[in-house]
Amino acid sequence: MTHFLDIHKTDPDALRDVLTQAQAMKDARMGQPKGRLDADAALAGHMVALIFEKPSTRTRVSFDVGVRQLGGETLVLTGSEMQLGHGETIGDTAKVLSRYVDLIMIRTFEEEALLELADYATVPVINGLTNRTHPCQIMADVMTFEEHRGPIKGKRVVWAGDGNNVCASFLHAAGQFGFDMVVTGPEALDPEPEFIDFARQRGVSVELIRDPALAVKDADLVVADTWVSMHDSQSTKERRHNQLGRYQVNAELMSHAKPDALFMHCLPAHRGEEATNKVMDGPNSVIFDEAENRLHAQKAIMRHCLRV
Repeated sequence: MTHFLDIHKTDPDALRDVLTQAQAMKDARMGQPKGRLDADAALAGHMVALIFEKPSTRTRVSFDVGVRQLGGETLVLTGSEMQLGHGETIGDTAKVLSRYVDLIMIRTFEEEALLELADYATVPVINGLTNRTHPCQIMADVMTFEEHRGPIKGKRVVWAGDGNNVCASFLHAAGQFGFDMVVTGPEALDPEPEFIDFARQRGVSVELIRDPALAVKDADLVVADTWVSMHDSQSTKERRHNQLGRYQVNAELMSHAKPDALFMHCLPAHRGEEATNKVMDGPNSVIFDEAENRLHAQKAIMRHCLRV
């Protein structure tokens, strides 16, 4: 069974093949009407279940559109409709869904739900996001960097802010694609040691630097993410702002990076908090290319899982 559960669980050569195919599919659609099918319609006759326990804009739209462009059909299910793990075990749900669909994408809270679903499913499962990781996003980010700046291997990527699930998948990608990482943020919000250790064991450098100006020195890419989640309490939001205020990505901070350093943010953004409008809308920002590339990267991931 070819699942896509996390970047570090997929062979580096397979990851590279996914990105090559994603770019080829994007190039093939250049200048073509948005509504047309891809030439090979690789998912024709396939049904894909899209499960959303967590709300989504980009993940929902990009997967739904991607399946349709590949000639397949989607079944979109929300947590309230399914009550995953309530009244029926996740394992039983996985077995039942596997009788109806060819592929399952799930965007959920706890990693355990994803892993249990994959353990019992007899069709491929894709991690659309958990509280710990966000691998589809980072595949799109690596694709975006390489579109603009060439191979990411050996480059210096700086993560500014909370060492969250997106940061975790960046660390996995650092180990698999061979780029160095710097994480700058308060110690209390450092990424889990497990993610740092994976990258270091793969032979790349991972530094934790508290001074953001020093951290972004010689950066090829600076990445930020929202400081707060929609589910956070008001007290948590206030604490996060106090902790992370000095790590805002603004023009002054970007001036310490390389002149051609790219800026990324997976969106949605709280503009004026984790990054300023001047940076997000500036000439080095690729946030909307990054968002578009979710579509192409995920189409290639689905083809990888279904081997089509």
